[in-house]
Amino acid sequence: MAARRESSGEPDAAVAAVRALVRVSRLLERSLDGLSLPHYRILAAVSAGDEIASRVAARLALGRPAVSVAVAALTDRGLLLRTEVKGDQRASGLSLTEEGWAVLARADGAMAAELRAVVGKAAEPDEMLGTLGLLNGLVSESYAERRAERARTSGQAAVP
Repeated sequence: MAARRESSGEPDAAVAAVRALVRVSRLLERSLDGLSLPHYRILAAVSAGDEIASRVAARLALGRPAVSVAVAALTDRGLLLRTEVKGDQRASGLSLTEEGWAVLARADGAMAAELRAVVGKAAEPDEMLGTLGLLNGLVSESYAERRAERARTSGQAAVP
């Protein structure tokens, strides 16, 4: 039987932030109507210009098999189109369909409304939203650094 550890009070700021992000992630996912958070992430990445499946996988720090399964499901639902990439028979080009754009817009709206409702309870909601928005760029930088380091140590070119 595992020993029960006594808490010495509140967790440190980083642990508290992690726990808050995990809870917010679940809250946001519940606001998605018929779309999973991983599928949302793929639609958002493709809408931002990542039009090749391997780049989507790299940007989202997902394995290529997971992205392939998600892309197949989104394609079957009529939300993504898969195309050939000139000069690379192995790569799949991706683009959102009209329905894909509509589903993404509804998902963005629903999740933004949920986040605004939670953050609206803060003393400075706009400042909090701005700070949270900065995380996106910082996470992208972190992923890029990790990809570059893995490529450097493996001798392969990093996926942009």
